[in-house]
Amino acid sequence: MHPPIAPEPSPGPVAGCARAPAAPGRGPRAPLALAAALALAPAAALAEAPVAVAAAATVDKGDVAWMLTATLLVLFMIVPGLALFYGGLVRSKNMLSVLMQCTATTALVIVLWVFWGYSLAFGEEPSAFWGGTGKLFLAGVTAAALAPTFTAGVAIPELLFVAFQMTFACITAALIVGSLAERIRFSALVLFVLLWVSAVYVPVAHMVWDGDGLIFGWGALDFAGGTVVHINAGVAGLVGALLLGPRIGFGRENLAPHSMTLTMAGASMLWVGWFGFNAGSNLEATGGAALAMINTFTAAAGAILAWSAIETLARGKASMLGAASGLVAGLVAVTPAAGYAGPVGAIVLGAAAAAVAYLAVTWMKHALGYDDSLDVFGIHGAGGIIGALGTAIVDRTALGGVGRGAASLADQLLAQALGVGVTVLWSAVASLVLYLVVDTLVGLRVSPEAEREGLDLTAHGERAWNL
Repeated sequence: MHPPIAPEPSPGPVAGCARAPAAPGRGPRAPLALAAALALAPAAALAEAPVAVAAAATVDKGDVAWMLTATLLVLFMIVPGLALFYGGLVRSKNMLSVLMQCTATTALVIVLWVFWGYSLAFGEEPSAFWGGTGKLFLAGVTAAALAPTFTAGVAIPELLFVAFQMTFACITAALIVGSLAERIRFSALVLFVLLWVSAVYVPVAHMVWDGDGLIFGWGALDFAGGTVVHINAGVAGLVGALLLGPRIGFGRENLAPHSMTLTMAGASMLWVGWFGFNAGSNLEATGGAALAMINTFTAAAGAILAWSAIETLARGKASMLGAASGLVAGLVAVTPAAGYAGPVGAIVLGAAAAAVAYLAVTWMKHALGYDDSLDVFGIHGAGGIIGALGTAIVDRTALGGVGRGAASLADQLLAQALGVGVTVLWSAVASLVLYLVVDTLVGLRVSPEAEREGLDLTAHGERAWNL
């Protein structure tokens, strides 16, 4: 997603994501000003003109227009997409609470990203773990500042890069809501998100996507956030679900979704928005974006068909809930591989992730007895791990991939596994500490009476439905 400060010429997306945008002012903002200067220059100076032009960073309006659109598509994934997807999956007495949790989480992360998140993740500190404080409150990030893309000498406005990355932080935090739904205190969620994005999301994003990052240095491939977004959120959600304990009636009462219609609508919005998520991570409107786009189609389709087939064989019927779950599992899996796999490899990867996610939500969760309300770990955690490891395989040129990884499949699998391991470990340990801090300060769980009545009324004083 993010090329080095001094990218080498590339025919498409480069391996993984790299460092933060180039420093403001690198290269002229106005090509017309450069042309005017050259027109007035003496012949001797004109002899050096090609060097000056080659060194100047250019901004293509097509790239900017695409990245503006991609950024809005990722926001569309969260509100209304994820909010409606989650809202339909909970009981009617809790739907509004989930909508509010997704909305408030998004607003909070936007503010903290501007204040300190962007600087700590993508500042210019040469560190393996954080970006430093040089861009706190977006210091120096003006309308004239540029961020490099994957093509040498081509840039986009840094403010656009800030906004695009901001939406990734927003949806990662919002995903965690699904594990805690129907029993988390609103104040506890807000405080946890504030701490978690600062202490967990930011360093993982830096380690994976910054040129100096620890995981990036190992050569791990993550085109659009398999580790940073999905595994990170899935593990944090699982830890929270274990600490909160199961919902009242879990395993004894019917806790089925109250509106598969809303869930299907939300899942459809997620699919549409995911094109901004994956194809936008190319940072340019080029063939690399087209590759990520077709893979976002094919992986999701393969996963839907795989989940439906498995469900039919296991239960005799293919459900809409299963199709929606398979859809998301496929999108999760292809996220790290979107710019590296071929379309056929993406189908296989999506189908494999659907099979593993199916086992995670239908067997593993019940075998271990935890209540991950909306299966965030089963879909995003397990599916994300399959996608991250599978990226090493589908990237192989022999399998139709672009071959951005190591020459040896074993070496690339090791790099992917190390990236997954560090993400799981950091997210699990840091999230546990943060949950305990929040529980001490404000308490994590609502009272049994409030839970039985529903969080719509007890936490927000209104209903989702007044029929």
